Amino acid sequence: MTAPNPPAIDPGLVARVQNILMRPKLEWPVIEAEYATTRSLFARYAMILAAIGPVAGLIGGQLFPISIFGSVMRTPMVGGLLGAIVTWGLSLLSVFVLGLIIDALAPTFNGTKDKVQSMKVAVYSMTAAWVASIFNLFPVLAWLGGLLGLYGFYLLYLGLPTVMKAPQDKALGYTAVVVISAIVLWMVVSAIAAAVVASFVVGAIGVSAMALS
Repeated sequence: MTAPNPPAIDPGLVARVQNILMRPKLEWPVIEAEYATTRSLFARYAMILAAIGPVAGLIGGQLFPISIFGSVMRTPMVGGLLGAIVTWGLSLLSVFVLGLIIDALAPTFNGTKDKVQSMKVAVYSMTAAWVASIFNLFPVLAWLGGLLGLYGFYLLYLGLPTVMKAPQDKALGYTAVVVISAIVLWMVVSAIAAAVVASFVVGAIGVSAMALS
């Protein structure tokens, strides 16, 4: 008897996404208690979900070219692909750094320092933003993905006292400082990604122009 074909998407991943988004108060205690490593959190979860936005943006850039002063501009495939890879990598790096910040801040808010636990909070609180980034498929709706991604701040607020053992009365302050750190990280990463992507796109356009001349 032949073995059944494995599912295209890990059902455990799907269940975790559904649970953390739809019933976070029940899911955070499960996350807090389960065994994990930084590597497993990224390899089995973050690396997969963080790819949604860049891939959607790459496809959207090909299907829905932008119009500038009446001229249709489609992102060159090679430049767009390289840009998506860079954006994906920088996104993962920012989550890792955010996890380190959460860990470093824990004692300040009477929490418990634990690198793996802090990475759990950083990774799983990003779920909403990663899933919502599917709207990058439609450039005119990308703002909606950003708006829906703000739900991640609420996930963070629920996760910090549960996973990092911070007292409930310290949760709001802990969350506020982490959110400010996340915004700064996002601004830095976005600026770097935009510069790199622009250089790839301009380079690809230049190569194409030379090939056609």
